[in-house]
Amino acid sequence: MKVLPNFAQEYTKRHNPIWPELKEILQSHGVINYNIFLDKETNILFAHAEILNDEKWNSIAETEVCKKWWKYMADIMEIETDNSPVALDLEKVFSLKIKPLVI
Repeated sequence: MKVLPNFAQEYTKRHNPIWPELKEILQSHGVINYNIFLDKETNILFAHAEILNDEKWNSIAETEVCKKWWKYMADIMEIETDNSPVALDLEKVFSLKIKPLVI
């Protein structure tokens, strides 16, 4: 995703605090951890969500709360015609799971 130039601070402000009804939708759709990172040089946002179920995650986009959120954020982000943020899927190129050492 991408925030428009000079809107990174506003983007952060709008997320803190997140709407309670949006948090509830995320929780009820199996999101257990959600982080968004900003590359200040390019204004590119990287979102990482830990989810319980892909189908439930994808259905968030159909909720009225999500659509309302997209409309609220549309003036400061690159968006699609339905106000959803322009988002690209990334290709995983490396993954490593390490068991913690028992000391």
